Amino acid sequence: MTLRPFARFRAHTHTRPLFLCRACGGPWPCQPARLALLAIYREDPAGLRNCLTGRLMIALADQPGTDPTALRARFLGWIPPDP
Repeated sequence: MTLRPFARFRAHTHTRPLFLCRACGGPWPCQPARLALLAIYREDPAGLRNCLTGRLMIALADQPGTDPTALRARFLGWIPPDP
C-alpha cells in the first residue's frame, strides 16, 4: 500500500477559532505542519505566504482580542525569506 505524500502530517491541521493543532494541541502551525507546508510549497514560496496570510486573516477575525503582532509572528514569522 502506498501512502500519499505527507499523509502523516495531514492530522496537523488547525481547529477554529483558536487555531490549535488537531493532532498535538499546540499553536498552529506546529512544527510538523510547518515542515509539511514547506515541503508542499517548496516551489511556490509566494503561495505559502498567500496561504498563511489567508489563515492569519481568519485567525484575526476569530480572535479579536489577540495581539495581531503575535499572530503575525506565529503564522508568518517562521517562513524563510525569499531567495
